[in-house]
Amino acid sequence: MSQLVSSTDIREWSGAPRMKGLTALGAVILLLPLVLPNAFYYDVVIRIAVNAIIAIGLNLLIGYTGQISLGHAGFLGIGAYGSAILTSRYGISSLPALCVTAAAVALLAWIVARPILRLKGHSLAMATLGLGIIVSIVLTNEAQLTGGPDGLSVDGFAIGRVAISGEKNWYWIFSAVLFLSVVLAQNLIDSPAGRAIQALHGSEIAASVVGVDVKSYKTSIFVLSAVFTSIVGSLYGHYSGFINPGVANFATSVELVTIVVVGGMASIWGSVIGAVLLGVLPQLLAGHEGWDTVIFGLVLGLSIIFMPRGIVPTLQGWFRERAR
Repeated sequence: MSQLVSSTDIREWSGAPRMKGLTALGAVILLLPLVLPNAFYYDVVIRIAVNAIIAIGLNLLIGYTGQISLGHAGFLGIGAYGSAILTSRYGISSLPALCVTAAAVALLAWIVARPILRLKGHSLAMATLGLGIIVSIVLTNEAQLTGGPDGLSVDGFAIGRVAISGEKNWYWIFSAVLFLSVVLAQNLIDSPAGRAIQALHGSEIAASVVGVDVKSYKTSIFVLSAVFTSIVGSLYGHYSGFINPGVANFATSVELVTIVVVGGMASIWGSVIGAVLLGVLPQLLAGHEGWDTVIFGLVLGLSIIFMPRGIVPTLQGWFRERAR
């Protein structure tokens, strides 16, 4: 039972008003366009927002529930290709196509989660890795439907009769989705359901003893994180206008998990900070040809060695210690 009680310690706010964080995020979103000089920087910020939204959903699964996934890029690929195929080949409007794709991903994730989430540790990691590889292979080989290795063009996105185009307009779309994702995730973690999934991370046996439906909660969070990823995949496909099977490859899954680990396990804001770090750092190292990967790996390695809980939880711990 001590593990069950201690699992609540991973709640990141510890009584501090979360509205301060949301206010800061809202202020950054509103003020950032004033300092972005051109479309390239808007594109960088959009890609950061994409990774942050996916990482938030993935952190709910890995950080809070304790279930590893190395195949979430597969859901990203399904989201992107699902909307692309429905709009370009079947004439369905972009917003309904996004919703239909998200519903299909939710169903697939629910079907897959039932057997996969019975596994633990390395077995679970390998099973989710296999799922991602299967999706990547299907997207590559089903050329008549997906365009194969050459990729697929994606129609534009519209909300009703309003077509979304240009980096600035897409910036507001992705920023709004990011803000809503943070609010949704925080409300979930602070709810009774959130306390239940945190109990799973501490001890599934202890959680089941006090009445937590372990299988149901694990499945629900897996489905929720998959839907997060699918929605972002659909939006990103419409934004970029072109997709290829690389969107669902293993490297993408590893990058998403790295964002969660470096930013902070069981920390919503850690997912955001991790996405910012991994989005900005490659741009800062772009001028060091041949050394950018080395420096990037060194920074990540040092952060994991000296901040094993992740950047945000470690800094929060330091501030709490200094405040005492």
